[in-house]
Amino acid sequence: MSLYLNTQSALKLYEELVNSEFFVDKSSIITAMNKRIKTVTKYICITKPRRFGKTSILNMLGAYYGKTYRSKHIFDRLQISQTKDYTAHLNHYNIINMSLNHLPDKGNTYEDYITFIKDSLKHDIMAAYPESENETFRSVSDLLTSTKAEFIFMIDEWDYIFSHNLYPENQSDFLEFLRDLLKDRSYVALAYMTGVLPIKRYSTGSALNMFREYTMLNDPLFEEYFGFTQEEVTALCKKQNQLTLQEIGEWYDGYQTRSGGRLYNPRSVVCALEDGVCQSYWTTTGRMDEVLFFLKHNFEEMREDVVKMVNHTPIQLEIKKEYTAGQKSPSTKKEIYAAMIIYGLLSYHDGEIRIPNKELMIEFENALEDDDFGYVAELVQHSNAVLCATLNRQGELVASYLHNIHNSELPVLKYNDENSLSCVVTLAYLSARNKYRIEREEKSGKGFADFIFYPRRQNLPGMILELKADSSPEAAIRQIKEKEYSEKLRRENIENILAVGINYDSNKKEHQCIIEDLL
Repeated sequence: MSLYLNTQSALKLYEELVNSEFFVDKSSIITAMNKRIKTVTKYICITKPRRFGKTSILNMLGAYYGKTYRSKHIFDRLQISQTKDYTAHLNHYNIINMSLNHLPDKGNTYEDYITFIKDSLKHDIMAAYPESENETFRSVSDLLTSTKAEFIFMIDEWDYIFSHNLYPENQSDFLEFLRDLLKDRSYVALAYMTGVLPIKRYSTGSALNMFREYTMLNDPLFEEYFGFTQEEVTALCKKQNQLTLQEIGEWYDGYQTRSGGRLYNPRSVVCALEDGVCQSYWTTTGRMDEVLFFLKHNFEEMREDVVKMVNHTPIQLEIKKEYTAGQKSPSTKKEIYAAMIIYGLLSYHDGEIRIPNKELMIEFENALEDDDFGYVAELVQHSNAVLCATLNRQGELVASYLHNIHNSELPVLKYNDENSLSCVVTLAYLSARNKYRIEREEKSGKGFADFIFYPRRQNLPGMILELKADSSPEAAIRQIKEKEYSEKLRRENIENILAVGINYDSNKKEHQCIIEDLL
């Protein structure tokens, strides 16, 4: 039985994907791959976050190129069938399909790992080319050369031993194995490799410098194939009637192409459409605390930025160097951001870093509660008291809580502008996210309300918070009423609504808060 060579796994897995209800046709990428076959650009490495469709594309390519089966019945229905070179490479090649995240059942050393890969390759090749069985070969590459055949290599999770920090002392040896297997080999018709971590700046050498890399920070050609576009998500939403495009966008949008096109997290979109509910699907794969894992490398330098980003304020910073395989743990702010962008935890466009969407916002909000965040964690952990005081219409008590937050050590909370005031409010009501869906600067009535709280439970009132500086809380309440900010809440049949007016007097350095029931 073959493990790597000319198996039917890619065909079967891709056929299952095509037959699924919320399938998205990405087959036009095949045209770009066809142009690279047997050219100097035949080495392609795509590194994107988990959940962004890398393996699905790999299975599609394997199903299209594999010569030991027929897949025309699948691709005849897809976009690639409309191109002039559709059949030129269809089912024409030997496929070596390797997923490098498989560890041997016995033994846990690097030698066990690499021997398992090499022995599996030799077994498959000798079974397919028995004339080589009685000869002695120094390497897998020599054995492949002896077949005088051409192969397309599909290598998934190339960076597994790097991303999981396995065998660090042997990582250079592993790169040398891949180099010897692929570089300048006449039997390579195409090498398509995927992973999370980029490879180009690993170590002092350039073992895999034949690969053209396409990453989260630099992908001018293939970015639209890894993630769902706006048009694709619009079409998917029309296949069901439980979730709106707006809901899906709020939860899973937030990534961008170089031209500014929107990209959605594909796995999360499909899970939400299948379940009929928007929620975080991020924690179901990979590290359970990815956000906190990276932030812990430098809490002091990251603390203020995280508070800003949780308040939907982007960070202005140019990121030019990528976080790569084999690189030591990030320590500076730029290194941490680069790593989090590579892993899809933050989005980056035109020099702005931001939390992409609600799904990731939940992860960052949870991180703020960790004790390592110091006084910020204390503020967040006490935020339930602010909500209780608000629900009990205790305006003076709410004002005192806001005053305490304002007097914390964090510079961003010192009220240099209105955005700083909103940061304080965001921290003060962070625990309310468990009971409310909180929207900031949302269009409602005749203007934009600073904060609207949509209750998740029927026994809770809706809330509208309006912020003022050097004015009065009465003016804030008056604006809520005059501009009819309660319109969206009432449209959702929420009749019990609280109007919360908050003002900061910069001369007296005092907060005032008034809470009224809207009739």
